[in-house]
Amino acid sequence: MGLNRNVSLMTALRYKGQGPFLTYILHRIGGLGMAVFISIHLLASFLGGSGGRFVNNIYENWVFQIFIFFCILFHAINGLRITILDLFPKLILYHRQAIMIEWVAFIAVYGFSVFAIIRTALGG
Repeated sequence: MGLNRNVSLMTALRYKGQGPFLTYILHRIGGLGMAVFISIHLLASFLGGSGGRFVNNIYENWVFQIFIFFCILFHAINGLRITILDLFPKLILYHRQAIMIEWVAFIAVYGFSVFAIIRTALGG
């Protein structure tokens, strides 16, 4: 039998799960962002012509590229952390340290990538 949890939306929004909860939410957002990107990409290929070019302009925009790269990179690095912790259960004791390592790797790679995307977008 399932658990019966009566948690209001306001209680859920005040939850202070910190790092593990943030990575949980961002992992879901990253997956959703990748699904949106694939859907837009497929839509552009099916439309063709001026409709396809319009949709292509959406995902060729540098703002969209920054968002989608955030989704892909965070989802990949977080998935790698989850996989490592699943393969080596003794490391679960250090999951907060693993999350900190994940953030350091993510910020370093994402920061450089955003710099490159913006520099390219500005014609540099």
